[in-house]
Amino acid sequence: MERTLNTEINLFLPTSPEELTARGWDYCDVVLVSGDSYIDSPFIGAAVIGRVLEKAGFRVGIIAQPDTTTGSDITRLGEPRLFWGVTGGSVDSMVANYTATKKRRKNDDYTPGGENTRRPDRAVITYTNLIRRFYKNTRPIVLGGIEASLRRVPHYDYWSNSVRRSILFDAKADFILYGMAEKSVVELASALAAGSGITNIKGLSYISHDLPSGDSLELPAYEDIVADKLAFIRMFHDFYQNNDPLTARRLVQRHGDRYLVQNPPAPYLSQQELDEAAGLPYQRRQHPYYEKQGAVRALETIQFSINTHRGCYGECNFCAIAVHEGRTVRWRSIDSIKKEAETLTRHPDFKGIIQDVGGPTANMYGFECRKKLAKGVCSDKRCLYPVDCSVLKPDHQMQIKLLKTLRAVSGVKKVFVASGIRYDLIQADGTHGRAYLQEIVEHHVSGQLKVAPEHTEDHILAKMGKPGRASLLQFKKDFDLLTAQVGKKQFLTYYLIAAHPGCTDEDMRHLKRFASQELHISPEQVQIFTPTPSTYSSLMYYTEMDPFTLKPLFVEKDTLRKERQKMIVVEKPANQPGRTFAAGRKNGKKS
Repeated sequence: MERTLNTEINLFLPTSPEELTARGWDYCDVVLVSGDSYIDSPFIGAAVIGRVLEKAGFRVGIIAQPDTTTGSDITRLGEPRLFWGVTGGSVDSMVANYTATKKRRKNDDYTPGGENTRRPDRAVITYTNLIRRFYKNTRPIVLGGIEASLRRVPHYDYWSNSVRRSILFDAKADFILYGMAEKSVVELASALAAGSGITNIKGLSYISHDLPSGDSLELPAYEDIVADKLAFIRMFHDFYQNNDPLTARRLVQRHGDRYLVQNPPAPYLSQQELDEAAGLPYQRRQHPYYEKQGAVRALETIQFSINTHRGCYGECNFCAIAVHEGRTVRWRSIDSIKKEAETLTRHPDFKGIIQDVGGPTANMYGFECRKKLAKGVCSDKRCLYPVDCSVLKPDHQMQIKLLKTLRAVSGVKKVFVASGIRYDLIQADGTHGRAYLQEIVEHHVSGQLKVAPEHTEDHILAKMGKPGRASLLQFKKDFDLLTAQVGKKQFLTYYLIAAHPGCTDEDMRHLKRFASQELHISPEQVQIFTPTPSTYSSLMYYTEMDPFTLKPLFVEKDTLRKERQKMIVVEKPANQPGRTFAAGRKNGKKS
């Protein structure tokens, strides 16, 4: 039994001295520190980076959710030979720890046992300080993951209601590898091992005392954007437009007497490289060392799901995918995805259900704008807003083929598409869109298909960068008709947002009326808008301006009134049970 357990543990990246010894190691090249429990899955950034580095020949260890009050966890693998890699985890730690109304969350899906007790606020700052407390003048500390990536330039921080510096300065770390960093992390590790220069690595941010030579775009200084909201808007436009590997320039920005330097993004992985990264030996479970502390709920969603592609050109203004994964969609081959499905069928816990096949937007798999692939993203227009670009040419044919291929895999009983789909893309595909929807309705809906219109009022949808409600109504009509034809009881569920910049109580009343009269539902899944770092919606929230027109914009900032916007939609009438919110309140008083 002990031998079996040791063999099983050795299939993971090491987390303890005993595991290093079992491998015959007396040191690690890289030690990764994460705000999540160690889940060895292609959906978990720290696991992917660790496996990619391992494949490149480096010794990698992981310390998950270290105790920040002592050195017992952070020192247990010793000091790495090359660098520390620090991530807050799969979710920004402030989003993970607090609700939209700044209440402390009780639960954490990435913590053993589910209780939110292990992830510190501003995790990458805390972990960097922890390392430096026990290792003076240590190897370079490299930040990565969603928290560092979206805070790599000055950003509005909702939880402190302030514009904070690049997290590189606040964490006192050495570097940031932003975005999907497989290429850049291997290049960094190789350069450090060889003792060669690293400041030209793409996807790297660093601090310099001098303005670097060569072509750069200088952003307004940190002190200027704190003092002037218009300067902040100008800075964000330049930052946003320099996230494409084919077109981006190096960015520099003064912070006091030093400069933040952001190199252009690393080139996207090719299809072959995506396939290789997905095919690494992930165990698709929690490491036994942490499993003893309790299960993680995240595994319920990701353990038997398949990620088919990266990137999103939807560019919803409240979403940060554009500046983290990019606006160009890159997809895996059908053969690679089929092999992963076959691997799932051999997992001892697999019951025949693939819970999701998709990406940031499921039906962006398999097609892209040829102009974008050759020349990079457009700087003067978006792919899907205000209308679908005629150059894009949506084509769902390859995804139909993919879904049919997965259904035919021996041992697979059902394949669900649970990640979001863009119904406007289905409607724009006059050749295969209807067939794709029929495929989804007939084979890939688990009772309810989730869609995310986010709102129903066109002027609010415009602020969100979302399609108008006409396309939603057409999609509902098509879905209901096809569902009736196949004789199934299936429904649409709708994700909706309250208190987005520009939204008033009256807009929410209109949403409630529309949902009742046109969608024939009483909405329950309504969330209050959270201003997260590096999104256009957060820029609107902070500046109270439309950043594209510079016109003033109403923004609800009072917590009680935000809650009232939500309750306008979910509250039941007085003569029905379950009434949860009586009178509206203004400044804490009844209105």
